[in-house]
This record gives sequence, C-alpha cells and structure tokens, in this order.
Amino acid sequence: MSIAEPSSSPGSDPMKRLATNGHAYYSVARQTDAAWHELLTRVAEEAGIAFDFLSYPLPQSLEELWTRPDLGCVFIMCGYPIALRQLHVVPIAAPIPRASWARGRAVYRTDLVVRADSGYQRLSDRFGGRIGWTMRHSHSGYNALRHHLLQYRTPERPTLYSQVVGGLGTVQKVFDAVLEGTIDVGPIDAYWHLLIQLHDPDLAARVRVLESTVTAPIPAFVANPSVPPEVVDRLATSFKSACDRAWFGPIAAELLIEGFTPVPSVGVFSIIQARARQAEEAGYPSPA
Repeated sequence: MSIAEPSSSPGSDPMKRLATNGHAYYSVARQTDAAWHELLTRVAEEAGIAFDFLSYPLPQSLEELWTRPDLGCVFIMCGYPIALRQLHVVPIAAPIPRASWARGRAVYRTDLVVRADSGYQRLSDRFGGRIGWTMRHSHSGYNALRHHLLQYRTPERPTLYSQVVGGLGTVQKVFDAVLEGTIDVGPIDAYWHLLIQLHDPDLAARVRVLESTVTAPIPAFVANPSVPPEVVDRLATSFKSACDRAWFGPIAAELLIEGFTPVPSVGVFSIIQARARQAEEAGYPSPA
C-alpha cells in the first residue's frame, strides 16, 4: 500500500509510502489475503491516511522490503532482526492471536512438528535424526528452536541431531520438508499454524505437534523512522481501537486475532535477543 500523508500546505504533493502485509507470510489463503487488505485499508482510513494496496508476493526479498526508505506500515515477519538492531524501523502495533496460549497478549510461539503418521511421541524420540530451520534472522524458525533445545543438551550429549537442514527460507518450506521426509522435526510459527488449521485443515492434519516453545513478542507492523511520529501514533491508535469497530468481526474471524496492541519501542523485543545470547553463551550458536 502506498500511504499518502496529509499535506502540510494547500497544493503540496502528499508523501507516498509503502504499506503491505510483508510478502503475505501470514496470508495462507485467498481469504486471509483479502482480510489483511481490508484490515489495513480500514485502519488507515480511521487514522486519516489514504493509501492503495501493494502486493508483495514471494519470491521477492523481505530484506529489501524491510530496508526501503518509503516504508510506511508493513507487517514484518519477525522481531529478531529488530531485537538485534539489524533493522532501523519504528514499531507500530502487533496482533493478538486468538489462541489459548496467547492469553490475550501480542505473542506467538513455535510448534515443533512431525508427520502425523509417524510413531514419535516425544521430541527426544527423534534425537539423532534430522531437523531443519528457516533463516538465521528468524526467531520462530531458528532462534526459538535453539533456545528450546538447550534444556535437552548435556555434557555427554552436546549435539542432538545427526543432520541439520538449514536455510529452508520459509515456514511453508519447513512444513513441506517434514511432509516429504527431508527432515523429521521442523519448527513451525504457531500463529501461521493456526491459520493453516483454519483455512486448510486437511493439510494441517498431516502433522502433529510434539512440543511448543515459550512465547515471545509476535511480529509487528513497522514504519521507516522518517515517517512522522504523529502518523505512527495515529496508526497505533487506529490498530488498538479496531476491535471495537463493527467491521472488525469478519476480519478477525479470518485472521484469528482478538485485536492489536501498540508497540511503544523496539525494546519490547529484547527478550528475543536475551534468548539468543543464552544459546550462544551455552555454546549452542545454531541447532545441531
């Protein structure tokens, strides 16, 4: 979406900025894509900001999207690069998943899944097997996984798997790798998993969750620092009040969200960095 900020003087040209749902990371079906579009349109309207929807499908680079100077309101797929200060962005608001494990908070976690027809009942059943991960700058697909595995490492067993398939890129590719047998266990973004269970239950039924990680701050909508603070504040207020609007119900049902929480600063994501540091100080820089 290109956001047009209100003109400061008559006849001046509005500043055009980009806003989109990433490259549709959390758009798992036609219905969710339409729901994100509608949500962003409504939020911007209530904030007094005009924009047009911009699709950003795979395989376009998320890294290039995140670093664009015209970033206006983009759903970033992970807070890990924010926590590491790899991205210079201003957080706006984050969604609250409609899930018991979220407990009304803007958090998510990682589900560690295996094929549904496998005989594995515990994560330890597949120690010595094969595991995969998405990208090193991903919390749900990498950092949360290695932090979770710390509890199982011992001096006698510092390495838990015989083969690691890294750099799979997306949660969908991890999911597919589990189904194809390329890996035995894969880390799946639990909010993404919720959406798959709703919109493609037959596909979702082909995996089982062995364990889930602790929760962490969920990805947020962010803006480039050049966006005026008053615009960011209006967007944050609009996101927060969305759950009180008549139009929100059908959108929330498709996206499985309760509402949004304004994100005051990048410091919200510091817990993610702390968990990364814990794994690195334990001598476990990557899942192994």
